[in-house]
Amino acid sequence: VQLQASGGGLVQAGGSLRLSCAASGGTFSNYYMGWFRQAPGKEREFVAVISWSGGMTDYADSVKARFTISRDNAKNTVYLQMNNLKPEDTAVYYCAASRYTTRRAMAYEYWGQGTLVTVSS
Repeated sequence: VQLQASGGGLVQAGGSLRLSCAASGGTFSNYYMGWFRQAPGKEREFVAVISWSGGMTDYADSVKARFTISRDNAKNTVYLQMNNLKPEDTAVYYCAASRYTTRRAMAYEYWGQGTLVTVSS
């Protein structure tokens, strides 16, 4: 499975962005899809995950109520809608695919290349 993330950019605090992750080369609907992020000098951290059908989602406490993960299996794409962005959300955001619902990065088999989100104060 190949994953291609897009949609990052520069936004002011309080603004919004929507990230997309397009999958190819596999059966997209077989996988849980997650978003992770890595800020400069920090470890990669879990952001959100969504189940095969989209019926189950899980979020890190730091983004709950601000970010929404969704997917369109017909388009082989997962999204991350980010609202009320804060400077501490600045990071490279990665999408990833796993056969399991998990927050652990090591359980994800496939990773996209990352897209940079910069939030200015």
